[in-house]
Amino acid sequence: MPSSIRSAGALPQPVLSPQAPVAVFLVVTIEPGGEPAVRDLLAGLAGLVRAVGFPSPDGGLCCVAGVGSAAWDRLFEGPRPGRLRPFQELAGPRHRAVATPGDLLFHIRAARPDLCFALSAEIMKRLRGAVTVQDEVQAFAYFDSRNLLGFVDGTENPVGPAAAEVAITGDEEPAFQAGSYALVQKYVHDVDAWEALAVEAQEKVIGRSKLTNIELDVPGSHIDVNTVTGPDGEELEVLRGAMPFGRPGHGEFGTYFIAYARTPEIPEAMLRNMFLGGPESGPDPILDYSQAVTGTLFFVPSATFLEAIPAEDDTD
Repeated sequence: MPSSIRSAGALPQPVLSPQAPVAVFLVVTIEPGGEPAVRDLLAGLAGLVRAVGFPSPDGGLCCVAGVGSAAWDRLFEGPRPGRLRPFQELAGPRHRAVATPGDLLFHIRAARPDLCFALSAEIMKRLRGAVTVQDEVQAFAYFDSRNLLGFVDGTENPVGPAAAEVAITGDEEPAFQAGSYALVQKYVHDVDAWEALAVEAQEKVIGRSKLTNIELDVPGSHIDVNTVTGPDGEELEVLRGAMPFGRPGHGEFGTYFIAYARTPEIPEAMLRNMFLGGPESGPDPILDYSQAVTGTLFFVPSATFLEAIPAEDDTD
């Protein structure tokens, strides 16, 4: 049966951990009857991470787990996170932000690929038969924090206390403090079309100089379209964790985008600007070269919440 849990004085999962050289993004759906195995895995996830990472203290292994809207009530009794809902598909004049299945997200980070691999393998071993993998992406840091289009990514990410303020839920979610909302999308790039552009044309699309990463004043650019302001004119932010991925032998080059936010309204507003266009600009020009092939929204409960999940014998 579903578990009933409340959060008070909670500690967050490692949402605020710094970017690492290697990441694995694993999205799965839960099979009927798979809920007990999932609850057991989530309750023991912190211990599992410690066990896998213990022999490599400098490896920085960490994992963030999120739960999708359709899975929440299958796993837990009681209240739901206030803004947890299915990913909102967007169909613009030229581009589409698709919604794809996803009950669980595992965002695994480390300094070495073997640590990410080992933790991924242990997670899937414990969930074997209980879940179906919908997407698995092995991502990596590329040169000086660049994406596979050649531009520096994540320049405007908040840091320190500002990052926590942007990404971690507070009193507005009294039963789910120290959580976060995670919106994920996988983008596949048309590298041939992109590289056919002159550097100056690429810079106008992005809104930054390619070599020096200096922001340019280009209305309607990717940077401009993704700037969302509140009613008082203040810029609204998310904590981005986007990373490149690719398989050159298969002609696959992409960016896995993940945004952690205190409320999903902010990344959703960014996506509406990107795909539908804003009041003063059309859709994001980067979408002429990057196609969104997945889209899912998750709630990341606090570490305290996960550790309080009772064992199956305790729920009878």
